[in-house]
Amino acid sequence: MEQLFLPLLLMLVVAIPLVMGTRKQKRAVQEQQKLQSSLSEGDRVMTTSGLYGTVADTSSDTTIDIEIAPGVVTTWLRQAVREKVAPEVADEVETDDDEAVVETVETAEAPKADEKAAAPSLESEKK
Repeated sequence: MEQLFLPLLLMLVVAIPLVMGTRKQKRAVQEQQKLQSSLSEGDRVMTTSGLYGTVADTSSDTTIDIEIAPGVVTTWLRQAVREKVAPEVADEVETDDDEAVVETVETAEAPKADEKAAAPSLESEKK
């Protein structure tokens, strides 16, 4: 009986992850098929190549039309749609006075006076 225990244990150690991985993969395929069949006009989507657009036409069973820019509509296979994404949000924040406030981010700080004085000396050292 002990002679069969080790091979049986090794088979279980290999078989359990394989079965669990297969179940996970089947579930992912079902979710992807459900997503592709639920696409409707106006949905914002991302393709497998990373292109964002809005679904313009879903009349075909195998293809959909995606508007990638105003007036630019391209035809894609349904399988190329990776996920639905949230609609675009404007960068402006509304205030109570109905004025739009645009937040800006400063990308680089101005050099300090000490750094300005040191910069010419560094250039002369390089020459």
